Amino acid sequence: MEITVQWIRTSWTKHSRGGDAAARRNSAPTGFLVSPVPSSFAQVIKMSERDGFEPHESERDLRQVGLSLRDEGDRLRVLARVEPLFGLPPRPRRPPAVRLVPGQWVRWQLNYRFSSAAGIRDWSYWLDTFNVAYGPVDPNVFLSEPTVLVDECGPVR
Repeated sequence: MEITVQWIRTSWTKHSRGGDAAARRNSAPTGFLVSPVPSSFAQVIKMSERDGFEPHESERDLRQVGLSLRDEGDRLRVLARVEPLFGLPPRPRRPPAVRLVPGQWVRWQLNYRFSSAAGIRDWSYWLDTFNVAYGPVDPNVFLSEPTVLVDECGPVR
């Protein structure tokens, strides 16, 4: 069965926590058109404050993406991994894995805050969005509402 994975990482600093920069960051898409990538790869889109949240696309081997994917015969088990472990917010209780049937897809979001070693630089922030579809899909699948939404974003002030 086909598995389509799109990983979107948005990164910023305190300069995009308010005003026009925050508006640009908050308007960054959580889904893009699916690009053709080899079956064992994910479409990766990175957007950063440094370049005005313009999307930059690449691909990465599925084993290097922060997801646990397991084909259970008639279902796909999806669980986002929390990486790296030293980022905030703490996640003492995590939602269970999602089990998709063919034709379904999940959007899983996690956010992080990091401080520099010794606190010399400002905090930095990430938002990871994983879009995962099970079965054949149209290129615009991730532009619609997901079958399942897992919002694991927590306070990062």
